[in-house]
Amino acid sequence: MKQDEPGADPTPAPDSEARPSLVDRGLRLFADVRAGESGTALLLLANVFLAMFAYYVIKTIRESLILRMEDGAELKSYASGAMAITLVLVLPAYNWLTSNVSTKRLLFSVVGFFLLCTEAFFLALQFDLQIGFVFFIWVGIYSLSTIALFWSFANEVYTRDEGERLFPVIGIGMTGGAWAGSALAGQLFGEDVSPGLVLQVAAGLLLVHGLLYGVALARKDVRRGLTRSREEEPEPTKGLKAALQGFALIARSRYIALIAVLILLLNLVNTTGEYILSKYVVGLAEEALAAAGEVADPDAWKGSYIGSFYGSFFLWVNVAGVVLQAFVASRLVKFFGIAGVLFALPLVSGAAYAMASLGVAFVFFRWAKSAENATDYSIMNTARAMLWLPTSREEKYKGKQTTDTLLVRVGDLFSAGLVYAGTTWLHLDVQGFALVNVGIVAVWLGVAWLLYRSYRRLAREKGIEEDAVGK
Repeated sequence: MKQDEPGADPTPAPDSEARPSLVDRGLRLFADVRAGESGTALLLLANVFLAMFAYYVIKTIRESLILRMEDGAELKSYASGAMAITLVLVLPAYNWLTSNVSTKRLLFSVVGFFLLCTEAFFLALQFDLQIGFVFFIWVGIYSLSTIALFWSFANEVYTRDEGERLFPVIGIGMTGGAWAGSALAGQLFGEDVSPGLVLQVAAGLLLVHGLLYGVALARKDVRRGLTRSREEEPEPTKGLKAALQGFALIARSRYIALIAVLILLLNLVNTTGEYILSKYVVGLAEEALAAAGEVADPDAWKGSYIGSFYGSFFLWVNVAGVVLQAFVASRLVKFFGIAGVLFALPLVSGAAYAMASLGVAFVFFRWAKSAENATDYSIMNTARAMLWLPTSREEKYKGKQTTDTLLVRVGDLFSAGLVYAGTTWLHLDVQGFALVNVGIVAVWLGVAWLLYRSYRRLAREKGIEEDAVGK
């Protein structure tokens, strides 16, 4: 693109004659890293690594705190629904903040807010307050906000060409941080470290995460990117109007409506599956407690058992997700097109819940559920990204934001309603909920087929080459 063309990048390209450093050359094992680019890329990699590290430590605390409460598995499902309502209330405030403060203030305000929250929860734990339900909701908002904020920042720093080349390297920090957080949390809970002290570990990681934003903001190439972004940024849509525009796109487009339904069904199945897993784990913890005999603090013992289990569970899910993303996702697309990645998760989910509905031993369901989550985090994420290839820019940004945030939580809300109805009126056991999930998966497969056909038709209308969007 020429410099005087509309949309041209005003930032001079890196000197192609510059000699790449040893680190630049080393990172070329993972992406097209050019001379002088490794410093900021590694800094951002470390930053998102810490964000995911802290999140997975906090996520494991979340499971321990809510499942040790009476009817904890049910409360966990209801908290997922409450999270959807809370998110609807939080989004307009977050949109207002992004529209009215500088990037620097936004970064430090959000990180500082969550740091204060971690210390408030730590104090609540010192007074033995039952915070599991509120903490669960807070963690859901924390995970959405911090990771979304990081990638928004990265998109400001880099041009489209730079981002396409360097984001794969930076993304290694996400998978690595998730693995490290799961491993550390499992070890800490296995050694009976209290949830309050584990939370302080997460707070320390979050503090360093915020400090790395300050280091990044001091770099010349980062400041140049932020300046360019401010100069090119159109007048933002603010407040409630911004939140509702995504719903208008869903109402106008059958294709986007199908994506929204797919995301809703996906999260309905997955969250209900988390309830099934929680019921299994709580039962195992109670059996182990009975076998252990007399203990000083049964609730704390039970919480440590649950935290240790989930630390191990998240660890292996993340390891499997990395392997699937690295070696399976691209081959599914190569041989089967988008159908390969679009149908993989519902097929894995259907198999997992069919096994549970037949009453298989927990060890088999555990690994089936691990496979489901790993497929969701890797192969299904690839499908969700590819589905937006034949859409307009407005649909990519506003429609995708709505389906990937609010529709996810609406799926959680429906799952909460399903759990309430199943436990209160239908008196379903674990096998009954698994059978309901099998039925929902059948509907999900039907929606996926309609979406696949719409995708092919829309791709032809847009004139996108077959090999660019999947066979």
